[in-house]
Amino acid sequence: MQSRRHFLGHSAAGIAATFAPPLATRAFASLPPGVSSSLIQINSNENPYGPSARALDALTKAERAAARYPDAAEESLLDAIARHHGVDREEVVLGCGSSEVLQVADMAFLGAGRKVVCAEPTFEAVLAYARVTRAEPVKVPLTADFRHDLPAMAAACGSAAGLVYVCNPNNPTGTLVTRDELAAFLQAVPADAVVLVDEAYHHFVEDDRYASGMELRARHPNVVVARTFSKIHGLAGMRLGYAVASRENARAMREHVSWNNTNGAVLAAALASLQDEAHVAAQRRRLNGTRDWLCRELAREGRRFIPSHANFLMIDVIEDVKPVIEAFQKRGLLVGRKFPSLPNWLRVSIGSDQEMRAFLKALRALVPVIQTTS
Repeated sequence: MQSRRHFLGHSAAGIAATFAPPLATRAFASLPPGVSSSLIQINSNENPYGPSARALDALTKAERAAARYPDAAEESLLDAIARHHGVDREEVVLGCGSSEVLQVADMAFLGAGRKVVCAEPTFEAVLAYARVTRAEPVKVPLTADFRHDLPAMAAACGSAAGLVYVCNPNNPTGTLVTRDELAAFLQAVPADAVVLVDEAYHHFVEDDRYASGMELRARHPNVVVARTFSKIHGLAGMRLGYAVASRENARAMREHVSWNNTNGAVLAAALASLQDEAHVAAQRRRLNGTRDWLCRELAREGRRFIPSHANFLMIDVIEDVKPVIEAFQKRGLLVGRKFPSLPNWLRVSIGSDQEMRAFLKALRALVPVIQTTS
């Protein structure tokens, strides 16, 4: 199973880091063998501060159940997620990260002669997994302001759309589909097409115009909402996500999930984290505050960027981004991958305050300022 992180391959063995992350982040930063532990990882949209204290305590205690299959823990988390969202437990599907949720949605709702419709660019997993089903990929370019072109996506569905993918906020642009836009889109999409709303970055949104797809499921049973514990919950390395769907669609997805696709440790940690709303709120304030500081600095210097509602940011580096990514790596910073449809844009994850100061210092050294409008 590929995680979101695995869509970026890198080889950085032997690189001497220029900047070292704070001790508080090192405990949660895993690197391949031989790679310097002082590298700053701001490339995969992880939470540099890691899980809550409650989740860490649950992880430690989970060793007592290591010899047993996690059936009981899985049942407990299913019940907790169902209560959290006010749904029936039969409407919840667990996944090994939300990546597995996206994969089983492809397996359940696509096949030869069916379309998968998505924005371009967006998170690539749905398209990657759809190749196995022999579905037809339909990529709809973003609007001029880097947002989903929802009318064009609805028009592209036709009569053969099996799955329509909306990443909200979108990865890599961090842009938003508003409540009203999503509601209108669901009215326009054929009722027999499943609309998969990926809300991996849901918890970072503070815009009043936004609404989760959860709010629209009652009127639109074709909506499937995916969530993850990888981002704001800080459990990316533990791999757990879930979907909320109609009973019929949840049953169809569950047929493609492997037995015992979760583990006792992550189930315990997720249960503790789900109940720790104060931690989620604190992480939102902390990471969004760092992101907003970076945006102010970029704007002050006249650098162009895409305003983001997530824990990452896209910055225009004027030239092809690949050499810039490599130059950052030589300075000890791992930044995001290249997105072919936005070849001059660099995606950087929001790390700790110290990490982002190090990033900004490197950006100033590597990318000259060309006065543009942000």
